[in-house]
Amino acid sequence: MSVATSLIEDQPARIVLTPAETLFQFNESPLLARQSQQESNARSYPRRIPLALKRAKGIYVEDVEGRSFIDCLAGAGTLALGHNHPVVIEAIQQVLSDELPLHTLDLTTPVKDQFVQDLFGLLPPALAAQAKIQFCGPTGTDAVEAALKLVRTATGRSTVLSFQGGYHGMSQGALSLMGSLGPKKPMGALLSSGVQFMPYPYDYRCPFGLGGALGVQVNLNYLENLLNDPEAGVQLPAAVIVEAVQGEGGVIPADLDWLRGLRRITEQAGVALIVDEIQSGFARTGKMFAFEHAGIIPDVVVMSKAIGGSLPLAVVVYRDWLDTWLPGAHAGTFRGNQMAMAAGSAVMRYLTEHKICEHAAAMGERLSEHLRILQWDFPQLGDIRGRGLMLGVELVDPTGAPDAQGHPPIFARLAPLVQRECLRRGLILELGGRHGGVVRFLPPLVITAAEIDRVADIFGRAMAAATASL
Repeated sequence: MSVATSLIEDQPARIVLTPAETLFQFNESPLLARQSQQESNARSYPRRIPLALKRAKGIYVEDVEGRSFIDCLAGAGTLALGHNHPVVIEAIQQVLSDELPLHTLDLTTPVKDQFVQDLFGLLPPALAAQAKIQFCGPTGTDAVEAALKLVRTATGRSTVLSFQGGYHGMSQGALSLMGSLGPKKPMGALLSSGVQFMPYPYDYRCPFGLGGALGVQVNLNYLENLLNDPEAGVQLPAAVIVEAVQGEGGVIPADLDWLRGLRRITEQAGVALIVDEIQSGFARTGKMFAFEHAGIIPDVVVMSKAIGGSLPLAVVVYRDWLDTWLPGAHAGTFRGNQMAMAAGSAVMRYLTEHKICEHAAAMGERLSEHLRILQWDFPQLGDIRGRGLMLGVELVDPTGAPDAQGHPPIFARLAPLVQRECLRRGLILELGGRHGGVVRFLPPLVITAAEIDRVADIFGRAMAAATASL
């Protein structure tokens, strides 16, 4: 299959099937065999993406057999500028050549100070003017744990509201906030209690069977009633934690009016609003932070992944009224990663100087248009959604019984077939959402228009092969 030439060069053209293509076969290499024997049964990605990688540059990775793949997983969104971007490499090499301390706990350095100034410069001015920052352990889940401590300490309350479909990490406290039941079932009772789950505004499969503006209003009415009804059975929470675009939950963007309503309701109730930007932050959605699409100011923003320029780093930024915890209330040995801070500063400057927000928005719309065109040939492409270069396609079974909104059921059996056929053609994608039925696109933000066209080309071929194999 190839992308036909469009009369307007920069517009996506309809993808037309052609017979020529190269298919990779995957046999277990010695590296993969040893990984299977020696690594934990908890490993996940190698089961679906059986690659042993050797080299990477930009949006491409190469395996030990010399095969090249377009990486639309990008470290689950960590690699904002792709693999080994020159500005990242230069920043890391500068730290090493200057013999800067690599490990400083929470002692300050010029590198750390510059990182904080760069980060605060990206925040909305209303937040930056009253912002405090806590450096956490090197993962997003630790930043979530810190945020929970922060709001509970400041408010004296323990309950937290989370949302169905939410994903906030895999530690005990963060896991208690997760909507997905699978990872929680083996644990029995989790260490963190007092979490109440609320319906998320999943428009395509509205929990109220409504969708649209009515579904949003009913959702907000439900939340407002819960926080204000003395007979609701739920204590006033310390915080509400939300993803402005759910990632692992199936790339579900929250309605912007709903986000504005959520901010209004929490503010009036004196409840802190935590926005998890671990995957959606740093230009991923076409704005520097996903919450900016709604024009709101959260009380707490949790960040990781792209913030360290591909190296481990996590922080919590919050409004100063919450800064009531005592020295040592949250710590972590590796919260002083100087190379990550230097790389993160380099990435933040690049995002701004090269207008990557605008580029991500344009490339996301280009890929979305390709996917909408593919819907003409593949009714299994049920819902195409997301913001910027954080996109998902919910696969559906058009022959199945429709739900209350008239949408066909999720086609969970098709999704891994599509993923496998994409990999055979040189494209790495991940799945998510209910029953793993959503194909997710998280390419590096520097992906070009021609590369977007190539991604759509491969995806279309993979859809044709996967549906023909059913």
